[in-house]
Amino acid sequence: MPWEKSFEKSNVIERTMHLFWEKGYAATSISDITRATGIQRGSLYNAFDGKDELFVESLLRYDRATRQTILARLQDVGDPKQAILLFFDGVVKDSCEDPCKRGCFLVNTALDYSRHESKVQEMVSAAFEEIVDFFEASIRRGQELEAIPATVEPASTANALVAMLVGIRVLGRGVFAETSLKQVADQAERMLS
Repeated sequence: MPWEKSFEKSNVIERTMHLFWEKGYAATSISDITRATGIQRGSLYNAFDGKDELFVESLLRYDRATRQTILARLQDVGDPKQAILLFFDGVVKDSCEDPCKRGCFLVNTALDYSRHESKVQEMVSAAFEEIVDFFEASIRRGQELEAIPATVEPASTANALVAMLVGIRVLGRGVFAETSLKQVADQAERMLS
């Protein structure tokens, strides 16, 4: 009888996403993956090329469900300055409400950037470039609407906002309490004033 897949790839990717998000790529073994998914090693390799493909698929799943969804929703906010501030409010809220203190899977992956294969590096770089682009476009639009002063330099401010975002996600893993994370996020409003 030919090999039959007895599981949904989507479910496997969802489970491995949480595993990689919690432990990271290097600390996650194939044995961890088979335990978490309940799938035998051979079946796993028949469905996926291995740990690398599972990591890429997991990161893509996370990125679609979080960053891409958030940016799409914020595009509809009429006030571009408010859209940026809502982004930061959401990041602080997510950081504080995560009982496992996992942080952001994308940011966690960026912290190990040099250890990942080029495909993962390209995914991470593209994701962060899109966030920078969102901030920069929002600043420019805010300036056109006179909601953000013309003295705010869009490109450098967008980069600084991304650095603040990364800082909140890293420090939100347990180093900073909610009050401190909010204080960092409040700096975004000051930068746009």
